[in-house]
Amino acid sequence: MILVTGATGFVGRSVVKQLLNKRYDVRACSRQDNVGMPNAAEIFTIGDMAGDTVWHQALLGVDVVIHCAARAHIMNDLALDPLVEFRKMNRDATLNLARQAAGAGVQRFIFISSIKVNGEETSVDLPFKPDDKNIPTDPYGLSKYEAEQGLLALAKETGMEVVIIRPPLVYGPNVKANFASMMAWVNKGVPLPFGAIHNQRSLIALDNLVSFIMLCMNHPKAANEVFLISDDEDVSTSDLLRKVAKAFGQKSRLMPVPVGLMTLGAKLLGKGDVANRLFGSLQVDSSKARNLLGWKPVVTMDEQLRKVADDYLNKAGL
Repeated sequence: MILVTGATGFVGRSVVKQLLNKRYDVRACSRQDNVGMPNAAEIFTIGDMAGDTVWHQALLGVDVVIHCAARAHIMNDLALDPLVEFRKMNRDATLNLARQAAGAGVQRFIFISSIKVNGEETSVDLPFKPDDKNIPTDPYGLSKYEAEQGLLALAKETGMEVVIIRPPLVYGPNVKANFASMMAWVNKGVPLPFGAIHNQRSLIALDNLVSFIMLCMNHPKAANEVFLISDDEDVSTSDLLRKVAKAFGQKSRLMPVPVGLMTLGAKLLGKGDVANRLFGSLQVDSSKARNLLGWKPVVTMDEQLRKVADDYLNKAGL
């Protein structure tokens, strides 16, 4: 039996679907009843996860936990103390579940962490690596880091195997937030001032991330390891926009506005974080996943973007 938390979320829903396709017994955990849940999954409604949530029934007969649920990175967080709120969900609720999982005899606990544990930006061709020594200052990244440290300590204490996966930006059908906005702009043919950006960013297709999670469920060499994962097709923001336009069958309309000018404008408007994501580099070294586990991407970036575009157009009735 496989328990998936966050089973109605962007990643969790796809994990549940793939597990069912592979004929695993799946217990899909969500905050609410049957919201977007595949019909064939066994549903367990948990409500808001916290450091004192009781998981006894959900963990009965479970061999592997895939923990996708999280308080996600929030652009304009209105919480009085964002770190407190991130810790409640991403650290405390995670470690509470893991301790109970170990006590219930769960063999392996897979934690979907974040590349923000490594940091926010890299120099071009100096990618993040799994063994980088860094304590993040971003509240979201710090909460994930603290959860990772707790899980690794718990693995030593109890013998339950832990696998930690730190993805960069994940894209696929049903993607939300900035990626969805970018698709809308490109599909409408809106001219964008992003034609002269020469950064490099790693992304991970949803199909590729799910395939790696599936591999980590059973691979003996994945136990108690930390992995960075990507498509192995790093792109500049300009090239990504061109690929998105191609997926929509559109001509890219990118104007070569100097990056320095746009960065200055963004900082004056209080959008420095947005500028970093658009113009800065963030690369990851996923060679450990390939070399240790023999993993390779199951789709190319162009193939996944085509799926994203088709899904977007179908939902828009276009």
